[in-house]
Amino acid sequence: MVFLLGASGQSIYPVVPIRDGIVFPQTENFLVFGRPKSINALNVSLKKDKLVVILLQKNKDQDDPKKEDLYSVGVLAKIEKTATGERGELNALIKGIEKVKVIEYIKEDSYFEAKVEKIEEKVVEDEETEAMVRHISSQIKKMINLGKAIDFIFLMNILNITNNLSFSYQVAAILDLKPFERQLLLEENDLKKRLSKEVEFVNRELKILELEQTINSKTQKKFEEGVKETFLREKMRTIEEELGEKGEGKEVDEYRQKIKKAKMPKEVEEKALKELKRLSQMSQFNPEASYIRTYLDWLVELPWSVSSPNNVDLKQAEKILNEDHYGLKKIKERILEYLAVMKLRSLRLKEEEEKEEKTKNEAKNEKGTEEKKEKKEKKSPTILCFVGPPGVGKTSLGRSIARALGRKFVKMSLGGIRDEAEIRGHRRTYVGALPGRIIQGIKQAGTKNPVFMLDEIDKVGRDYRGDPSAALLEALDPEQNHAFSDHYLEVDFDLSEVFFITTANILDTIPEALLDRLEIIHFPGYTEDEKFHIAKKHLIPKQKEAHHLLDNQAEITDEAIRVIIRRYTREAGVRELERQIATIFRKIAREIVEGKITKKTVDVADLSSYLGPYKYSSQMIEDKNRIGIATGLAWTQAGGDILFIEVAVMPGKGGLTLTGQLGEVMKESCQAALSYIRSRFDLFGLKKNFFNSIDIHVHVPEGAVPKDGPSAGIAITTAMVSSLTKIPVKKEVAMTGEITLRGRVLEIGGVKEKVIAAHRAGIKTVIMPKENKKDLEDIPDYVLKDLNFHFVTHMDEVWPVALAFTKKKTLPFLSMIQGKPASAFLHLKKEKEEELKN
Repeated sequence: MVFLLGASGQSIYPVVPIRDGIVFPQTENFLVFGRPKSINALNVSLKKDKLVVILLQKNKDQDDPKKEDLYSVGVLAKIEKTATGERGELNALIKGIEKVKVIEYIKEDSYFEAKVEKIEEKVVEDEETEAMVRHISSQIKKMINLGKAIDFIFLMNILNITNNLSFSYQVAAILDLKPFERQLLLEENDLKKRLSKEVEFVNRELKILELEQTINSKTQKKFEEGVKETFLREKMRTIEEELGEKGEGKEVDEYRQKIKKAKMPKEVEEKALKELKRLSQMSQFNPEASYIRTYLDWLVELPWSVSSPNNVDLKQAEKILNEDHYGLKKIKERILEYLAVMKLRSLRLKEEEEKEEKTKNEAKNEKGTEEKKEKKEKKSPTILCFVGPPGVGKTSLGRSIARALGRKFVKMSLGGIRDEAEIRGHRRTYVGALPGRIIQGIKQAGTKNPVFMLDEIDKVGRDYRGDPSAALLEALDPEQNHAFSDHYLEVDFDLSEVFFITTANILDTIPEALLDRLEIIHFPGYTEDEKFHIAKKHLIPKQKEAHHLLDNQAEITDEAIRVIIRRYTREAGVRELERQIATIFRKIAREIVEGKITKKTVDVADLSSYLGPYKYSSQMIEDKNRIGIATGLAWTQAGGDILFIEVAVMPGKGGLTLTGQLGEVMKESCQAALSYIRSRFDLFGLKKNFFNSIDIHVHVPEGAVPKDGPSAGIAITTAMVSSLTKIPVKKEVAMTGEITLRGRVLEIGGVKEKVIAAHRAGIKTVIMPKENKKDLEDIPDYVLKDLNFHFVTHMDEVWPVALAFTKKKTLPFLSMIQGKPASAFLHLKKEKEEELKN
C-alpha cells in the first residue's frame, strides 16, 4: 500500500458519509447531500482540490453517524459539478477515482476528516475472467430486454469498455443491490472473486425480472411453482410492511389455532409460539422454514391433554385376562393387584383435585395448589417386566391389559437397537431429524396414557453411537419420567401416566441400573396340560376361523393334541403348536376343496400323514433297573425334561472323561461328585486307592444338545456310586439337586417344569432338596397325587431311596436299614463317622 497524495501533497481528505449508495471507482453518480456535516465537508473540499472520501454508513437510519458507524473502506472521489437546491441541499456529480482505506480520523466535530491510504487491486487476466465478463455482458442485455432501466452512458461504458477492472466497477454500479452487498463488492480486492460475486447477483436479478414479467403478463404457464410462490409471498410481505400492516398469512393463522387447540403446557406453548414467530419472519427461500413446519406439526399433533378414561373395573379386567389366556394364575393375580393400586391412586388424585379446587381463592394460593397437585401426580406405579421364554404370551398379555383398561396399546420392539437417538430422538440440527420412538409411539396412540410395551428389552445393544439402555433409564423411572426430555422436541413430555410394560427372555443382558427400575414377573412356560387346554380353547378355534373351516368340518381328538404337544413340539410357549395345528387344517381344507372329504376328525393314527414322522422322541423311564444309569431332571426354555446320566468304569490310570456337550458348571458337578465318593470310599466298600487303577466315563445322551447347571449333582453321584458298587438304580426314581464336597444337597430352580416332566415320563418317585418343598405349591394337583416325593438334605438320605439293594448287593453299613426310613440311616451314619474318627 502507498499513501495517496492530493494536489496539495497531503493524504488527509474530508469524509462524507452516505446512507445507501456507493460511488465505485471509475464511475459517476449524482448524489444529494443535506446533512450539515456532509455539506461542510464538501465545501472544504471545493475550496481545496475537490477531492473527498465517500464512506457508507453501517446503519442507514442514523442521521448523525459516528466514526465507528462507518465502514473503513471507501472511495476517493472528485466533485465534478455542484448545485444548491431550494432547501439548502447540495446536489453534486461525483466521480470515483480509486479505493481507499481510512487509517485514522483527524477531525470529527463539524465534519469528518481522515488520513487514508490507497488499496491495491489484484488483477488476473485469464480465460476464466474473460468468460465471466462475457457472461455478465450477455445477462445484462437480457435484463435490458426484460425492462431493466439503465442509464445510457452506463450502458455504453459497459458495452465498450475493454478494461476488465473498470467493467467490474461499472457493473457493480448498475446492479440492484442492498447497501451491504455493494460494500461487499467494494471491499473485494481480487478482480476474479468480485466478478464471480457479480455473476451471482446478475443471475439473481435476471431471475427476478423474468418472474416479474411472468406475473405481469401471465403468459408463462409452466414456471417453477415453488419459486413463484416464494416471490409472491415476499412481495406480499413487502407490501404489507409498506402499508404498516402485520398480516401473518393463512399458514401462520392455522398453526396458531392448532397450538391453542392442543392445550399444551405453558412452557411448551411458549416454545411453539416462538418457533411460529420465526417462521412468520423467515424468507421462503430459507430451507429452514420446512424444518420449522415439521417441528410445529409434531408439537401440535402430540396428545398433550388427550387421555383415555381411567376406568379400572377389576372384575371386568379379570374376565378379559381369563378369556384371552389360560393358566398363568399367579401372573394374573399380580396384574390385578397392580390395577387395584392404579384404581386407588386415581381415586385419591380425584379427591385431592376436588379439594384443591375449592381452595382456589387467590392467585398466589392457586399457584401453590397447582404446584402441589403437579408434584403428587408425578408419582406412578413401578414398571412391569415380563420375563420368560418365547411364545408364552408376554406380548399378548400386554394387549389384554390394554383392553381391560380401555386404553390404546403401543408396541415398540427394542431388539437390535444400538443408537441412543432411537430412544431420545435426533437434534434438529440434523437433516431428516425426528423424535425418538417413545414420542413417536405416544403420537401414534393419540393419548398420553396408553399401555406402552417395550418388547425384547434384553436385546438392546450398544456401540459408538451411544447406549440406548441408558436413555431408557429416564423413561422407565417413575421419579423422573414426568419430564422426559426428547432431543428433537427440546421440551419435556409427561410420561408419568403411561402404563409401561417391558418384556425379556433373560435378565442377564439387562444393565443393572435399568433392571433396578423394573418389577420382574416371571413367565415359567406352559405345562403340557396348560398347552392342551390352550389348544382346545384358543388355538384350534382361531385356526379354524383363519382357514374358513366350520366347526363340524375339522376336529382333532384330545389324544392327538397331546401327541402333537409331546412328539411334534418342544417349546415353552405354543407358537410351534399353533403352526402344527395350522398345517393340519390347511391340508384338511385342500381335501375338502378337492372333494375328497366333507369333514375330518384327526386322531393319533392320522398325524403321520398330516405332520410326517415324529420330530422328537418321548423320554420315558428305563424298562428295568440298571447299574450306572440314573434319571435326572432338567429345565429347558421349552419346559422340563428327564435326562439319563450314564457312568462306565473301566481299567485305567485314574482318568475322568466327560461327554455329552456338558457345560462348565456341569463338569464341575461331576468332579465334585467324584471327590465326594473318594473322600468316603470306605462307606461305599471301596479300596482307599481304588481310583488309581480305573477310569470313569460320564456321558449324558443327546450329545448335540448343550447341557449345563448344577442340579444334576445328585443324579451324577448316584450313577457313579451305582457303577462303582455294582448296585442298580431304581428305574422309577428321578432326582434333582446340587451337591457339595461334603455331600450336602442344595436348593435348585425350575421345580415345576421338572416335576411335570417326571410325571409325563412315568416316574413314580422324585428326590429333591428339602428347601424346594415350598415350590410344590405351583404344581397341579393331578401331578402331585401320582408322585411320591422324598426331600433330602444330604446324599446319605438318597441311597435308601435311589438304589435297588439286594441281600448280596448293598453298601457295607446299609444292610441293617434296608426298607427303614432315612432317619434311621442318619443315626447309623453318625455312629459310623464317630467310629472312623476314633
